[in-house]
Amino acid sequence: MGAGLLRSAAESIGPIAEGRRLFVVVDQNVVPHHGQALEAALEGFDVTMLPVELGERRKRLSTVEDLTQRMHEAGADRSAVVVAFGGGVAGDVGGFVAASYMRGVDVIQIPTTLLSQVDASVGGKTGVNLATGKNLVGAFHQPRLVLMDPSLVRSLPDREYRAGLYEVIKHGIIRDAALLAFMATHREAALARDPDALERMVADSVRIKAAVVADDEREGGLRRILNYGHTLGHALEAETEYSRLLHGEAVGWGMVAAGRLSESLDLLHPDDRASIEELILSYGAIPSLADLRAAPIAARVAGDKKTIGGTTNFILAERPGAVRIVQNPPHESVVAATHDALAAYEALAGATTGA
Repeated sequence: MGAGLLRSAAESIGPIAEGRRLFVVVDQNVVPHHGQALEAALEGFDVTMLPVELGERRKRLSTVEDLTQRMHEAGADRSAVVVAFGGGVAGDVGGFVAASYMRGVDVIQIPTTLLSQVDASVGGKTGVNLATGKNLVGAFHQPRLVLMDPSLVRSLPDREYRAGLYEVIKHGIIRDAALLAFMATHREAALARDPDALERMVADSVRIKAAVVADDEREGGLRRILNYGHTLGHALEAETEYSRLLHGEAVGWGMVAAGRLSESLDLLHPDDRASIEELILSYGAIPSLADLRAAPIAARVAGDKKTIGGTTNFILAERPGAVRIVQNPPHESVVAATHDALAAYEALAGATTGA
């Protein structure tokens, strides 16, 4: 990790790619911003670019089939190295392409968004969505290398950048009260993409996630805490057909819902819930959810990949920096928390617009 690291990427990639072909799965929206820099960094390597339209609605098996077919037509064999270049969807799709092509080839992750740098590129989870749920088809496939250049996020649209900030807040809630406090006291620096703030957010998030993954690579227990805000967040994404919210925005909303559920079950003190919720909401509004209702969103939880044998594992907060796994909380409590989270965001949207 380091600012400007993309320019010297060849130094890190060289030992892996020597005598091998690189196939770069790149979000075509990233190419205008960083395509030339990547090509310059990979000069001298045997590179095939695979630009593709990526986004949650394109995070499907059809996209994986298209990319693997293009690789095969270009002559990729078992020595191929996939380079996933872009945001979280590029990392998930590119990683799954690598995991599945000829039963597995090496992958290098070069994340270009804040969300992918602080979360998606670390830990080896890859996969795609089904119409009925998020990340339901995939594989654990650890990258050979992850190159993180925080300076790349300076080109992100404001909304995309803010989406990544919610994942940073998540890491603070689950494991690091000091990081959570930093996000509260350095909000202006974080939103302004201050280099020192970026370095702190990325480094601390990677440290937290890497430590959790090292203890539980395949999500048998501890790794589940990384899903704080995701159970209902994924349900919200499915309910809106992956077309309205960015993933980080759905996680931010899901954390508000998880906080409300934590408080209702007497796990989280009301003052802590209020301060955490205020912090999340202070980082900005999301598109209106006024047309949505709580019951259908809550009903989708049963189809989440974290539901096993009829048991749904919710990650709920106990205090800033600590969470626990709670199995099958009362459904009426889940519906109520979902309703309250929808209302909290509508109140924020109203305050923002002056309504």
